[in-house]
Amino acid sequence: MKWLCTPLLFSMAVFAQDDAPAGAASARAATPQPPGREQARSMIVTRYGIVAASQFLASQAGAKMLESGGNAIDAAIAANAVLGLTQPYVNGMGGDLFAIVYEAKTGKVYGLNSSGWTPKALTIDYLKARKVDKLDRFSVHDITVPGCVAGWDALRRRFGTKTFPELLASAIFYAENGFPLPEIGARSWIAQPLLKQPGYQETYMPKGERPQLGDVFKNPALGESLRQVAAKGRDGYYQGKLAEVMVKFLQAQGGAHTLEDFAEFEPEWVEPIATIYRGWQVYELPPNGQGVAALSMLNIMENFPLKDYGHNSAAALHVMIEAKKLAYADMARFVGDPRFGPVPVAEMLSKDLAKRRAAMIDMDKAACKVLPSEISQTLATHGNETIYMSAIDKEGNIVSLIQSNYSGYGTGMVAPGAGFSFHNRGQGFDLEPGKPNSLAGRKRPLHTIIPAFMRKGDIAIGFGIMGGWNQSQAHAQFVANIVDFNMNVQLALESARFTKGTFDGCDVQMESRVPEAIRQELTRRGHIITPLSGFSGSMGNGEAVMRDARRGVNFAGSDPRTDGAAIPEQPV
Repeated sequence: MKWLCTPLLFSMAVFAQDDAPAGAASARAATPQPPGREQARSMIVTRYGIVAASQFLASQAGAKMLESGGNAIDAAIAANAVLGLTQPYVNGMGGDLFAIVYEAKTGKVYGLNSSGWTPKALTIDYLKARKVDKLDRFSVHDITVPGCVAGWDALRRRFGTKTFPELLASAIFYAENGFPLPEIGARSWIAQPLLKQPGYQETYMPKGERPQLGDVFKNPALGESLRQVAAKGRDGYYQGKLAEVMVKFLQAQGGAHTLEDFAEFEPEWVEPIATIYRGWQVYELPPNGQGVAALSMLNIMENFPLKDYGHNSAAALHVMIEAKKLAYADMARFVGDPRFGPVPVAEMLSKDLAKRRAAMIDMDKAACKVLPSEISQTLATHGNETIYMSAIDKEGNIVSLIQSNYSGYGTGMVAPGAGFSFHNRGQGFDLEPGKPNSLAGRKRPLHTIIPAFMRKGDIAIGFGIMGGWNQSQAHAQFVANIVDFNMNVQLALESARFTKGTFDGCDVQMESRVPEAIRQELTRRGHIITPLSGFSGSMGNGEAVMRDARRGVNFAGSDPRTDGAAIPEQPV
């Protein structure tokens, strides 16, 4: 039928042109035509709320929460709980959580750091006594106290309107009744290296076979863990029966964890850090996260006329890649848990420093080594598995939330009857004493996961892009897409990206949608380009929601690199 449709549409257009009055033709000529279609998906546009998450059932659960009278905070918690079930290979109750909350009525921006700390007894000397001189991704010593559930509790108590039984109802339903595996989820479901980890196969391969696309997966054990939280709040996780099961299991694997390590953990409300990028305020969370690198990178980029260079031109990409190296070198040198020593955030975000760093960029030659850099390439390539989601309600409140197991399922260890794997976030520690990120008891590691927020005038955008050390550089590219290249939030997410997971060298990965001629020019400048597929998972995936306060309209975009969707609230 396609061959019939095209002439029909063409003839209708010709008829309209031939028969329209001359005045109408003049008016038409004076009206600016919309730009050509460059994106695969349309933005969601509504006067009501929207939830944009990396898996559509989670987005739907969040939208349902909005429809029942909840706000953006309620929707974010409900969606995140479902994501822990439907995307256990990237997040869950065994991982950490960060969030930025924008309160529309006051214009205030709040930050929540719910990254867990190490067991009190876990120190460098503790590991040396056990002949452990390196933390591999499967080690029980990588497991810091998971902060996810404490993060839900802190968000709900401060900003939420719904009870935990209401917030977790969708996740419990799908855990107990099952859901069919979607496309990308089915491809990502099983991590072969984890098959021997205790509890892994029993939880994620319950029939002894890898679930396939369309297979219905159930996780009643996770449903029961969620029920414990629904009944008792945070204490249902950090104290009582579930905590006892987790600690007993971790100790059996050789861990230093105690019930006190879990019971005494509390998340921290923090003041977001920010910079001004060409008139836009861009917010990240302060250390122990890597958000300062995104802001530092933007400060360096601001010294170059990216708009004049053109989007994804050789000059623009060269500047951003070089800015990434410089910003990450500083982040790697200085960032750690600020409770254990000062982190010079103000100095790192200085515009004067950015000018000096920008002056180091040779526009004709890539720098294969920048200083200071003290994180090895082996460490830098781990930890690409995270979820990012955002929610907005009809009042314009925004939640920018990120949650992660670190590398895939994390350690892949699952306590008996828990239904979720423990993350391996502690792998990010340095085992050499005297550094900002050196291991210590009750310390939080340098974190990769970062939510973000930006605003200018009546426009506010909650956004994020997951993917380990990819995140700061992806955030900077997203901001440039919005600010320098005038993209909407959907196109800004879809647009071809680069990523560099290492801290040294001239290697960089780039999606093949960047034209070959551009890649060849970058190669001439010294970059070692590895082309990837057009929508590569190595670039991470993101979501974004936007508020136009003047018109009272909300917008959202969802990255096609995952099974996600932006789903609007239906008015009741």
